Amino acid sequence: MSADHNLRRTPAPGRARKRAIREHAARAGVAYSVAARQLESVGLQPGETLSTYGRTIYPIGFDPYRQLLVERRERRSFEERVSDTRRAAALPQGRAQHLAERFPPSRGRTGSGVGLLYHGEGREELLAMLYIVIVAESPGLLPEVGDLVWIAELGEDTALDTACAEVDREARRLLDQEPLVLWSSIQKALVIAERGADWQVREEAIRHAALLGTMMTPRLGYAGEPYVEGLPSAGARQILDALLIVADDGHAPGTRVRLLTQPNDARSATIIGARWGSSGPPVGYLVWLDGATAPRSARAEDLVVLPDQESLPR
Repeated sequence: MSADHNLRRTPAPGRARKRAIREHAARAGVAYSVAARQLESVGLQPGETLSTYGRTIYPIGFDPYRQLLVERRERRSFEERVSDTRRAAALPQGRAQHLAERFPPSRGRTGSGVGLLYHGEGREELLAMLYIVIVAESPGLLPEVGDLVWIAELGEDTALDTACAEVDREARRLLDQEPLVLWSSIQKALVIAERGADWQVREEAIRHAALLGTMMTPRLGYAGEPYVEGLPSAGARQILDALLIVADDGHAPGTRVRLLTQPNDARSATIIGARWGSSGPPVGYLVWLDGATAPRSARAEDLVVLPDQESLPR
């Protein structure tokens, strides 16, 4: 082999670094100079991104059945999409059912310490209760029914998400309340709905009131100790986190990351929840460090998203 050939095959100094900077700039949507500073300051590895950029809606998980459901949903026909968006436009129950199916249960990586995600018996019903609370307390946030009906005919989830953005964000905010405060708000809203003029809403309110009573009634455990099952807030919260990320960017529960801050520098973790401001993407996340026994909070700028986390093409 000639010397000239060897020279042509030898990578130029810094070529790999420049390529990494260009790729990061393209993924993050920032200038080359900004991407270079970010790579240098946090030591980004190939394929990694700061969690303040991009989005992960359906993280590549460790539940093959969940992945199958997500992929099957992606292949729906136009008629199936329209049927689903029509249902998603019907508040409260239709949208609640739509969201519970759109973001099915998952689980964390074996050995990570993260258990079930997007789960909980009654999470669909709790989502419906949240929308009932909004109808009672903040009716001005509700989009016009005629607008929802028209948008639903497009068969596009994201178009409907945009129309329901304020309602969905308010539903997520309600889940940040203390359980007893939320319970009280739901009880009051259900009483109002039961007295309303719409017979369908009344029937739904009566059904949800009975379910709420079951969730909050003390029971006896196997050892005879009393306990309250409580509201499936964690699963409903994760569903709404993933939903809001569709429009505002960020990284849904189940996304694998690593921390930059001391004393946990470079430790891998799993996002299990998001912290939201009044608008825009998440301002922080609740993460579970691998092998930990409890979650911890982290600022968005203190997390790096590991490579190839989104399971569906964008």
